[in-house]
Amino acid sequence: MRVLVSCANGSGTSLMLLQTATKALTALGYKVTASNHTSIAEGKSTAKSYDVVFTPLNFVNMFDDAAKQGVTVIGVRNVMSVPECKQRIEESDLKSKNL
Repeated sequence: MRVLVSCANGSGTSLMLLQTATKALTALGYKVTASNHTSIAEGKSTAKSYDVVFTPLNFVNMFDDAAKQGVTVIGVRNVMSVPECKQRIEESDLKSKNL
C-alpha cells in the first residue's frame, strides 16, 4: 500500500502522523510498501499516485479530487494517536480495496 501524509508545511505534523499511521496500518494487517510526507500544496498534486492519504481533519476537503479518483482520504484529529488512526482506518473504505 502506498501512503501519503500531508500537512500544512510538510515537516513536523506530517512526519509524526506518518509514523502513527504506519503503526496503525501495520497493526491492522496492512503492508506499507511506500510512504511519503509532504505539504498540502505538494500533496494535492501527487495524491493520485497513492492508495491512501492521511491528513489533519481540517485539510480533508483539499483532497476531494483524489477521493473522486478512488484514493482513500483519512482525516485525523490527534496525529499521535494510534487508536484514533486505527478507528479511522476501520471506518474507511480501505478494507474493501483489498490492499
